[in-house]
Amino acid sequence: MNPPEAAIVLCVDEKTQVQALDRTQPIRPMVPGVPLRQTTEYKRNGISNLYAALNVASGKVITKMTNAHRAIEFIEFLEIIDKNVPKELGVHVVLDNYAAHKTESVRMWLLAHPRFQFHFTPTYSSWMNQVERWFSALTTKYLQRSVHHSVTELNEGITEWAEAWNKNPKPFIWTKSADEIFASMQKYLGPSVSEQTSD
Repeated sequence: MNPPEAAIVLCVDEKTQVQALDRTQPIRPMVPGVPLRQTTEYKRNGISNLYAALNVASGKVITKMTNAHRAIEFIEFLEIIDKNVPKELGVHVVLDNYAAHKTESVRMWLLAHPRFQFHFTPTYSSWMNQVERWFSALTTKYLQRSVHHSVTELNEGITEWAEAWNKNPKPFIWTKSADEIFASMQKYLGPSVSEQTSD
């Protein structure tokens, strides 16, 4: 939330196994008084993986579609980020604890690129990574309403959607403080473990 000067903060994650789905019946368009209608039955035409890096200040994204999501694809994506961020800026990367992010090959890449610093979200807290909000927008505004007859068509469609997003990007803004979020969570989680043990 308060990046150092001469640095950029990127929220990075991968959306794995994105399915290229084709509906068994044509989607019926919206008409006045009738919402868009589509069958729940579909045909799977393969899967793809999406890497995304969301610039928290501008809302712009850098993306890459891959066939897998191993350390090698992650490093390839880091190389794309490196080429897209001006050399004079430090790069602070917020990401989750996925094993591919912590391999020896990734550690060696980081040693060779000292301007990159990783900041891992706590375990089971990937929701704190703002790129997850961008994935949600992609899903609700594009993937749930689209039809893809092949993985190639899916990859092209996601790439075009991301390019359209970048023409008018909007950063996501936290509307609550950390204390307000924890207070809200407390209603669902009940007393903390420390409070239970002290009673």
